[in-house]
Amino acid sequence: MSSLLDRLGRATAAHPWRTITAWVVALAAALALAAAAGGTFQDDWDVPGAEAQRGLDTIREHLPSSGGASALVAVHDPDGDRLAAGDLTHLADQLGDVDHVVDVSPARVSDDGDTALLAVRYDVPVTHPDVMGALEPLEQAVDAAALDGVEVDFAGEVPSSAMEMSGRGELIGVGVALVLLILTFGSVVAAGLPIAVAVGGLALGTAGVTLLAATRDVSTTAPTVATMVGLGVGIDYALLLVTRFAERTSVGEPRVEAAGYANRTAGRSVVFAGITVLVSLMGLGLAGLPTYSAFGLATGITVVAVMAAALTLVPALCGLAGPRVLARRIRRGGPELVDPSRPSFTARWAARVGARPLPWALAALIVLLALAAPALGMRTFPQDASADPSSFTTRQAYDVVAAEMGPGANGTLTIVADLETLGPDGVEQTRAAVAEDARIVEVGPVVSSPDGAIALFEAQPAFGPTDERTADLIASLRDDVLPAFVDVTGSTAVLSDISSMLAERLWLVVAFVVGVSMLLLAVMFRSLVVPVKAAAMNLLSIAAAYGVVTLVFQHGWGSSLLGMDHAVPVSSWVPILMFAVLFGLSMDYEVFLLSRVREAWLATGDARGSVAAGLASSARVISAAAAIMVAVFLGFATESAVTVKMLGVGMAAAVALDATLVRLVLVPATMTMLGRWNWWLPSWLDRDGRNDGGSDRPLGSADDRPAVPVRI
Repeated sequence: MSSLLDRLGRATAAHPWRTITAWVVALAAALALAAAAGGTFQDDWDVPGAEAQRGLDTIREHLPSSGGASALVAVHDPDGDRLAAGDLTHLADQLGDVDHVVDVSPARVSDDGDTALLAVRYDVPVTHPDVMGALEPLEQAVDAAALDGVEVDFAGEVPSSAMEMSGRGELIGVGVALVLLILTFGSVVAAGLPIAVAVGGLALGTAGVTLLAATRDVSTTAPTVATMVGLGVGIDYALLLVTRFAERTSVGEPRVEAAGYANRTAGRSVVFAGITVLVSLMGLGLAGLPTYSAFGLATGITVVAVMAAALTLVPALCGLAGPRVLARRIRRGGPELVDPSRPSFTARWAARVGARPLPWALAALIVLLALAAPALGMRTFPQDASADPSSFTTRQAYDVVAAEMGPGANGTLTIVADLETLGPDGVEQTRAAVAEDARIVEVGPVVSSPDGAIALFEAQPAFGPTDERTADLIASLRDDVLPAFVDVTGSTAVLSDISSMLAERLWLVVAFVVGVSMLLLAVMFRSLVVPVKAAAMNLLSIAAAYGVVTLVFQHGWGSSLLGMDHAVPVSSWVPILMFAVLFGLSMDYEVFLLSRVREAWLATGDARGSVAAGLASSARVISAAAAIMVAVFLGFATESAVTVKMLGVGMAAAVALDATLVRLVLVPATMTMLGRWNWWLPSWLDRDGRNDGGSDRPLGSADDRPAVPVRI
């Protein structure tokens, strides 16, 4: 692999304009193809195997008009006056004229008469392009009704699908990353290069994700997550390659040879790091939900695109830039090499940690465990309109309905019974049994399907969808109240089942991702100890990030800084998605650091000294890469979607902890204590003796050894 990457780096650096032209042509073709044949992003919330899904499928089969998209229209008189029945009837007529609307229920009026709720049903699912995000037709219908002195807000599937990302997350992340890169390199050219490469790869990845949407359902949030991850890793990969190129250029090496060296060394780390990210994303398919598979594929396409951009565009652009990647002070005064008699700060830090590794390791471990502790009380629920910003119409409708009709009116349960088996009397008895439950405040009338196969009715809980008692109520109805052939469904029941399913599947995803990633690390570093240690530390940083998310969102610590006006449960989508992405990203830094440590170990055979040398040569670039990644993720935390906020905060916290407590404390401390055991490999796996210190020179001749790092 190293020789192939070396040839790739040399070829692209020797012919930069050919490489850039090929990229421009490929990108233009991909974007044109995506515009012509790409699909639209739409959510698929079907949950195969869930009880609520079974009830929903039954309704779709026997009441097709009830299986389409839905919307709620909340009408409220702020002065407290009773709404006129004629106005509500006129509004229902106008709503009924909207395309694909097949039914508008009679208005449900609050006890004091100042609030009404109308349910709108469509004949197509919310994923249909004519309905997806189609809030404007509803607003036009309300305008046509000419209601005076009332407030009208919208909720339900169709209005929720209209709530889009602002896109400011990408702008904030790129802006902060550019500033950090300028401070790191001291060169505008070197700073702009990783940004340009990452954006180019991201554009190609976006085209790929759009084409993926033409073949399957891809969640509306998936492109945002893919952009978040792709932008972060793209800048990191390019930064690593540029740093290696700058090292060789600083000692006067020709640009083509320097580009080959960067691809041969840092490029190998990029390939393995990218593969670990892809393996982690593959684990999302084990979650059992189609939307998660789409998340993994979309993000994986983007990661492959930015990885390809890093391995080809970076050496090409470096070949064009040459010494201009170095800071101006270095170009004017010659190479400014680190004085061996004056160890860098990271070298002194590594020596300090190595002198007393056990206390340092215990201190870092205690901090990480303390941060992880709140995750033991994490409560999950996918998300509903109560978590939307107060400026959203969906949130305003939610608040009005909760205040006027009770919190459970925002999440009624649908009870579906087999009419042929249970009979009309049995259905009425079931309805009466549900109504007797103290946690149910209202039960609607029984509605039978035209074919007489099923009967259904609505039940309103005494508490809202995200209340932890809602899941208990659903489980209690299923286990203790309803016969076996009666299902509890509806959006709230579906979301509750999703939460339970994802909590159970998390451990399957963890086992797969950890197991395969450890195997990859064992192959790369020819050690059994390094993969186990790396997995344990990654799990620690992810657990600590879970704790931070729990504190911020579930307990409300600082959530107001993110535009949240109250505490909310952690989105059920977040834990698995965070784990899959973060485990891969943490492995990036592990690969970057251990690659340098292993180079020193193979060159010297000094187990302790190689840790200090590896940390000294990589800590600065890892810290810069981590700071950029944190900036990118925090930029996305400013988005309005709560799930994206949680992902941004959680991944920023994990990367920050990983780059500080883990890479700067736990890794050097544990590797110092383990010594030569770090590189232990059974003899039957190490037949050529490559793990003996000094027995292997992966860098070849003396000219291939790393240059003394420049101060950049």
